[in-house]
Amino acid sequence: MGSTVCRAVAADPELELVAAVDPHHAGIDLAQLGLPGTGVQVSPNAEALARAGADVAVDFTVIDAARQNMNWCADNGVHVVVGTTGFSRDDITHFETRFRESNANAIVAPNFAIGAVLMMRFAELAAPYFETAEIIELHHDEKADAPSGTSMLTAERMAAAGKAWGEDPTTKTVVPGARGALVNDAIRVHSVRLRGLVAHQEVILGTTGQSLTIRHDSYDRTSFMPGVVLAVRAVPQRDGLTVGLDAVLGI
Repeated sequence: MGSTVCRAVAADPELELVAAVDPHHAGIDLAQLGLPGTGVQVSPNAEALARAGADVAVDFTVIDAARQNMNWCADNGVHVVVGTTGFSRDDITHFETRFRESNANAIVAPNFAIGAVLMMRFAELAAPYFETAEIIELHHDEKADAPSGTSMLTAERMAAAGKAWGEDPTTKTVVPGARGALVNDAIRVHSVRLRGLVAHQEVILGTTGQSLTIRHDSYDRTSFMPGVVLAVRAVPQRDGLTVGLDAVLGI
């Protein structure tokens, strides 16, 4: 994901790529990734951002590293856009305080694909008109967390929008976990991890005599880049911590 973000930033005429950080690939010249003319080498730590005078950092790492990177950005006045998933509610509360008291802002979003953001919104709008709903999220086999951040946020918003959710009729579970994870005592989420997938989600809502399916598919990591670039441009003007790209899109 890091090289894809670098390409998107370097290709945007309004942005300048000034640093790249990856302790596992330190020393690599970005020209080797097809980014000639940037003059940027991959650095082992976030201090490279300070040396380069970066205004905004983009984090697509793993949860432990993302926590450290966000704290560093808050301490050093660097705005940050975060696509890493797995943050707890306590994490969000912590970073709300950190960035409120900092000279930097942050945008944290579980999904930067604009179609996925619209899918979540459509599901939220539909929720009050249905009594039952389940979510199937499908990702590549290297994704560490389950359920995905996108499915969790979708389920939470749907649960809040629709108040009269039907009870699960299951009385016997043959294999533990067969009914998925129950979110907010309302909506079941099922996680699929398969090679060949990227990021996909299906929301199925049902009521008497009908069902509604809302699905989004990301076939390539480039699907996230328009949202990332949008967030990079927006984060300096958004005070404190913003959760979700929908707030940036105004939907």
